[in-house]
Amino acid sequence: MIVIVDYGMGNLRSVEKGFERAGHTDVKVTSDPEEVRRASGLVVPGVGAFRDCKLNLDRLDLSGVIRESVRAGKPYLGICLGLQILLESSEEFGASDGLGLIDGRVVGFPADFPLKGLKVPHMGWNAVRYRRQPPIMAGIPEGSNFYFVHSFFVAPKDAGVIATETDYGMNFTSMIWKENVFATQFHPEKSQTLGLKILENYGNFVKKGRA
Repeated sequence: MIVIVDYGMGNLRSVEKGFERAGHTDVKVTSDPEEVRRASGLVVPGVGAFRDCKLNLDRLDLSGVIRESVRAGKPYLGICLGLQILLESSEEFGASDGLGLIDGRVVGFPADFPLKGLKVPHMGWNAVRYRRQPPIMAGIPEGSNFYFVHSFFVAPKDAGVIATETDYGMNFTSMIWKENVFATQFHPEKSQTLGLKILENYGNFVKKGRA
C-alpha cells in the first residue's frame, strides 16, 4: 500500500484522487505512525510553512518514522513542502530544522524579484529541464510544463541529487532524486496528464519493489 502522510497540511484528497485517476487505488491517507511504517511507499505532499510542517510531523510522531522508512529503502515521493522538509534547514520565518535526509537548505527567491517584474510566490506553469531523468519521469519529454506555487526552493549541497531544474528569473532545483527518494517542487496532482503520469510511474515503482 502507498500511504499519503497526513500531518494536517496540504491537499491530501487531490493527491489521493490523482493516484486513483492514474490507476493506483491501493492508496490510503493516514496520520498513524504504524500505518506509515507498514507502507510500501510514502507520499508527503504539502502547502504552507516549513516550520509548521516540521512541528506537526514531530507532534504526530511521524518525523522518526519517515526517516526510518527512507533509510530502509522505501520509495518516498515528496511534493512541494514534502520536498523541502527533506533538507537540513529552511530560512523561512527564521531558521528551522528539517528532517535532514538531504544535505542542504531551503532558501527564498531574491528580494529584488518584484523589482524585476517577477511575482513571488512563483505561481503557474513552468518547464523543467533534466539533469538526470528519474524512473518516475519515464515517458515525460524534456521541457515539459508542470504547475508550481512556492516562494522557497531547495539548495542541496550535492548537485548530484538534482534531477530537474527550472528557470524563473534564475535556475532553481525543481526535482531531486537520490536512490529511493523522489521529490518535486511542482505539483504533479495539479499538472494534468503529465502529472498523472508521474503518479502512475511512482505507483509502478513501488509495486515493483525496486528500492
